[in-house]
Amino acid sequence: MQDFCYCVMQHRLYKRVYTPYFVRLLVKVLRIVLIFYKMSVPLQGETINLIFEGDYMKKIFMLAAIAFVTSNVSAQTTKWIDNVKLSGYGIAQYQLTTQDNAKSNSFNLRLGRVSIDGRLFNDWAWKVQIQFNGNTSTLGSSPRVVDLFTEWQKYTFFRVKIGQFKNPFTFENPIHPITQGFMGYSQVVSKFAGFSDRAGTHSSNGRDIGVQIQGDLLKNAAGRNLLHYQVGVFNGQGINVKDVDEQKNIIGGVWVMPVKGMRIGWFGWTGSYARKGTWTDAYGVPQSGVRKLQQRRYAISAEYVVDDWTFRSEYAHSTGEAFAKSLVSTNDAAAKDCNIGSNGNKAQGVYALVIAPIIKQKLYGKARYDMYQPSKGAEKQRTLYEVGLNYDFNKSVRLSTEYAYVHDRSLAKPNYSLVDVQLSFKF
Repeated sequence: MQDFCYCVMQHRLYKRVYTPYFVRLLVKVLRIVLIFYKMSVPLQGETINLIFEGDYMKKIFMLAAIAFVTSNVSAQTTKWIDNVKLSGYGIAQYQLTTQDNAKSNSFNLRLGRVSIDGRLFNDWAWKVQIQFNGNTSTLGSSPRVVDLFTEWQKYTFFRVKIGQFKNPFTFENPIHPITQGFMGYSQVVSKFAGFSDRAGTHSSNGRDIGVQIQGDLLKNAAGRNLLHYQVGVFNGQGINVKDVDEQKNIIGGVWVMPVKGMRIGWFGWTGSYARKGTWTDAYGVPQSGVRKLQQRRYAISAEYVVDDWTFRSEYAHSTGEAFAKSLVSTNDAAAKDCNIGSNGNKAQGVYALVIAPIIKQKLYGKARYDMYQPSKGAEKQRTLYEVGLNYDFNKSVRLSTEYAYVHDRSLAKPNYSLVDVQLSFKF
């Protein structure tokens, strides 16, 4: 049997470059097992020694050499997997609200996600992220693919990403939900960046399907880049669905970094959101087909992160009509309801926040002003005044507590309180 293994290893086909590594590894391991076996098992009163001549120590050194070669082959076999990383996080939540006619207090699984990312051929990065909490019918809460993309990263000044990923709009949108620091993203980012979008798109976690280029430019003497740009072309329909009206969204931004930790940016968005269904026009005539709503948005952003402090503020404005009902399930009648809502074609919002270290790298105090106007003017304005604490048990576990005083002018009784507690972990 051992002679057979030796012959296989010497055969010209075995030595060809396309021989799978696992085949080579299997043959070598089998040969070593046979060597050990024949060195230790007597046959007719004598120890069999077919491979090596000399004393026992020589055999040990030869076996060590073969083991080294075998481990080297194994390392080559698994080298690609060394570039793959498994990660994930979960957020458990308790929330209480005193809103009139909508009082509630409940535990909730806010988010549960697992992702795999890695590199291919040095220049390519890829990522797949799955959200597994929620139900199976509501688009905004159902298990789903969140990210699936690859990016060519050969040059820092020009990188190309394709797939499903974050819309390049505002500073806050791409920030990790735990790192973001508050009970949720600001209202204006949620409404304009693709979370619970004001146009009526299904909840898409700030993402869409498309292609994007981005890069860093103008290095200073210290090697720090002073300018970043990013621009992409997207379907405009949200995650995990195809385009409807063939018009693409163009979204992009640019920011300068005059000092370390500071960013000042400008963002723009032009495109449409469309549905295929029925509606009644301004003259009361029933219509059917594809109805598209043009969307024009811009944002101005500023952020400064220094000495464990975080300051960030963003203002954004939107021009464009919105469907009367948001898409929640593709099986609902609302999925084909193309009637226009009553909020008009103007909306805007602003937020400003500070996260301050009380005990560095451990305990933080936080405050946020968060205002959103879903229509022109302040008649329906909703404002949150938030304060809270974040406590990091370690780098992987955080307890976040928050109190918000809410003033919602669209309600008969506009003032109420909201308490939010979240325990998050990541790996």
